Amino acid sequence: MDVWLFGNPDLGMDSLPLTLREDLQKAFPKAIFTVQDPLDEWDMPKKLLIVDTVIGINQVKTFTSLDEFQKGPRVTMHDFDLGMQLAFLQKLNKLPPVTIIGVPPTLSRNKARAQIISALQKYGL
Repeated sequence: MDVWLFGNPDLGMDSLPLTLREDLQKAFPKAIFTVQDPLDEWDMPKKLLIVDTVIGINQVKTFTSLDEFQKGPRVTMHDFDLGMQLAFLQKLNKLPPVTIIGVPPTLSRNKARAQIISALQKYGL
């Protein structure tokens, strides 16, 4: 199974999922952890499993609906993020079933790793 990782390596508060890529790959050697860009065009799998930073949570949380997210303002292209891309694909009926494992930006690396691994184990990786 392919797991998509999102984040910004140049922005500390948005890089935690990316920094854990090697650790996650070691924990799930049969899975493929792919770093994606929300502005790229994607070949969509039948099911989408995403790990990304989510602001406003205190521990790793699994989301299965885009309706669970608060919509932010869209003023510039910097505001066009993963949430906006997924909402756009959903509107076009091109979004497969999606699961987002949200990682709070304030969580320590060790806690984030353990909680993400626990969340991913539920998907038979």
